[in-house]
Amino acid sequence: MSIQETQAPDPDALAQAMATARPLVLRGWADAWPAVQAGRQGPASITAYLAAMDRGVAAEAFRGPPQIGGRFSYGPDLKGFNFTRSPATVTALLEELATLADQLSPPALYMGAAPMGRSLPDFTADNPAPDLPGHAVPRLWLGNAVTVQTHYDLSDNLACVVAGRRTFTLFPPEQTANLYVGPLEFTLAGQPVSLVDPLAPDLDRFPLFAQAQAAALSVVLEPGDALYMPSLWWHHVRSHDALNVLVNYWWDAGPPLAGSPFEALIHALLAIRHLPPERREPWKAIFDHYVFSADDQTHAHIPAAARGAVGDLTPEMARTLRAFVIGSLSRHRDR
Repeated sequence: MSIQETQAPDPDALAQAMATARPLVLRGWADAWPAVQAGRQGPASITAYLAAMDRGVAAEAFRGPPQIGGRFSYGPDLKGFNFTRSPATVTALLEELATLADQLSPPALYMGAAPMGRSLPDFTADNPAPDLPGHAVPRLWLGNAVTVQTHYDLSDNLACVVAGRRTFTLFPPEQTANLYVGPLEFTLAGQPVSLVDPLAPDLDRFPLFAQAQAAALSVVLEPGDALYMPSLWWHHVRSHDALNVLVNYWWDAGPPLAGSPFEALIHALLAIRHLPPERREPWKAIFDHYVFSADDQTHAHIPAAARGAVGDLTPEMARTLRAFVIGSLSRHRDR
C-alpha cells in the first residue's frame, strides 16, 4: 500500500494530515534548501557543506561489523546488541564514511538524532522549515546503507531527506499487537522496537506479522522529499547509499503541561498490568470514560468551576496532579 502524497509547498495538506493524524509524503518539500542542493551534487559537496557548519560537538554514533548487513539489532537472546556506541563529531563521521564508500561490505556506521542546535547551529537559518510549529527543532541523521528497526516516536515527526535515498515502511498504531515488540526498558536507542525483520519476516516465529504486513505503507524518498509521520506510527527505515543524510523535526501535539503519555503507560504497567483479568476489565471502562472517550460533554453535568481534574488543564491543576502521582509513588515505593 502507498502513502498519500502531495507536491510541496502544500501547507494546507500538511495541516490536514496533522489534524487527522495520517501520514503524508511531501515531494520536493525542501528542494530550495542549500543542503539539499549540495546533497544532489554528490557526497563530497554535502560533506563540505555540513563540515563548514560543524561546531565540533560530539554526538553518539553506532558502529556495527560488516556481517550485520547494516541492520542494527539485539544480540542473541536479546542480550546486548550487535553494534557498539561511541561519540563522534559530524565532520569526523563524514570523513570516516568517505573512507568506507568504496568497500563492497563496509561496517555499518550511523549517527541519529544529533541536535542541530549544538552540532550545526547555523543549519536552521540556512534551511528554514516555515510550515512546521515554531517549537519543532531539527536533528541530524547520517550514515551509510543501514537499516533502523521498526519503532515509533512519541512526538509527531517530519523527516526530510537531504542526501541519498531512504525507504520508509509504516505500520499504524493499531498493528502494535502484530509487530512482536521487544523490551520497553532495554532498547536499541530509547524506543521499543519490533523484533521482526520486515525485509525477511520469519512468519513461523512471528505469524501475526502477516496482518501487520498487509497494513503496511511504504514509500521511497529522494533528496528534497519529506514524510510526515504522526505520533506512535511505527516506521522501519532503510538507507540505500554510501552516504545518507536526513534532517527530522519532532514536536508534541498535546499541551506542554501534560507530560509524557509513555510515563503514564509505565505507571499503568506497575499499577494495573498484574491485576487479575476480572479486575483489569473494569479499569478499561474507567479509563475509557475519563481518558479515551472523554470530550466536551463527558463532564458537562459538573459546573465548570468544580470540575477539578476533569476540567481544563491549568498550570495549577497540572502541579496538583503531578504532586498526587509523586506522592502516590513515594507511599508505595517500599511495599
